[in-house]
Amino acid sequence: MLRKEQSDLLTRTGPDTPMGRMFRSYWIPALLAEDLPGNDCPPVRVKLLSERLVAFRDTEGRYGLMDEFCAHRGVSLWFGRNEECGLRCSYHGWKYDVTGQCMEVPSEPEASGFANKIKLRSYPLVARGGVLWTYMGPPGAQPPLPEWEFITVPRAQTFTSKRLQESNWLQAMEGGIDSSHVSFLHRGDLNSDPLFKGAKGNQYNLSDARPVFEVAESAGGLCIGARRNAEDGHYYWRITQWVMPSFTMIAPRGNHSVHGHFWIPIDDENCWTWSFDYHPIRELTDAELAAMRDGKGIHVRYLPGTYRPLANSDNDYLIDRAAQKAGRTFSGVEGIAMQDASLQESMGPIVDRTKENLVSTDNGIIMARHRLLRAVKSLVDKGIVPPGVDPAHQKVRSAAIVLPPDVPFTEGAREALIAHPAVAPASV
Repeated sequence: MLRKEQSDLLTRTGPDTPMGRMFRSYWIPALLAEDLPGNDCPPVRVKLLSERLVAFRDTEGRYGLMDEFCAHRGVSLWFGRNEECGLRCSYHGWKYDVTGQCMEVPSEPEASGFANKIKLRSYPLVARGGVLWTYMGPPGAQPPLPEWEFITVPRAQTFTSKRLQESNWLQAMEGGIDSSHVSFLHRGDLNSDPLFKGAKGNQYNLSDARPVFEVAESAGGLCIGARRNAEDGHYYWRITQWVMPSFTMIAPRGNHSVHGHFWIPIDDENCWTWSFDYHPIRELTDAELAAMRDGKGIHVRYLPGTYRPLANSDNDYLIDRAAQKAGRTFSGVEGIAMQDASLQESMGPIVDRTKENLVSTDNGIIMARHRLLRAVKSLVDKGIVPPGVDPAHQKVRSAAIVLPPDVPFTEGAREALIAHPAVAPASV
């Protein structure tokens, strides 16, 4: 378990908090590129790390992300007019460019230079791999652009979605590095979900519900190996990559795509769950893309016009007790993503970690917490850049592999855990 002060340190990410400073060391996903589909399209509200912002795409296609509220009298610029290379407040006509610089104050003489003195807080917003990324830290410490493999492969090989999760980012992320729950919570989906079924590894998951965990530190975070029994005394390993602070990549299955998540704080009680699927050596098929858009695999269906899942706390996640009793689903909730989210949200907005009783299968979670605590202390006390900022730390893959019993996964899967372009993933 964590002491309350340790949990508070890791879960609070607003301005001027230690963990907030750490998140602001990275490029983080802010929007899907489709959220700003064309020049002069409507602006979009964005809330990240407890900051209320507005994003827009100007007449020349430049992206802007800045304080949501006009510097005049605090009106939301979401109501503004996106026109002629700027966002104009609908209240009194103050206009801002993509850097937050005020361009016009209609009530004041242009010669006064008043507009030049007004500038909203703003952050860079860059399109990469169908995602708009932002960096919210000090300009002088801005790192290179992200190099995650799912955003560097050709667009036809990758798909990304996002959904609202009504819990703190940390308990959501901890679920992503907990491989032991798959044999229970997701057992009804392994052989039925079109993005999972047919893989030999599924049978190992279902036949061995007591995985043995081994965790190794990596340059950017952790490699979390879950070992299950296979044939002839061999072991089936599922190796999850965790890169700080909140990237996870789950071991693939069969010839299916590789997938994973980011958990990005909206505020201290809500986060964006970003979910990606990609294949390093082939295009995603029409059937795969249709399944992803239909909420299969790690994706969800939405309430129309929102990124809130159709199954949510207001409707008890559409739980089906008959399906639970019949064994079609273990928890009664349909879909892998919402099976996870329903239980993580059930813990409350911020789980009380002082009441936990952790066991050996929680070693990945325990080590991730310790690594986060060390990194945030080093950043605050000594200014040391945290792991995961360096693009070299991002060129990783998860892996599923069968190994002899005397071969550690860190050796047998060494090359498989590196993102080598145009090389097939290690999958079972």
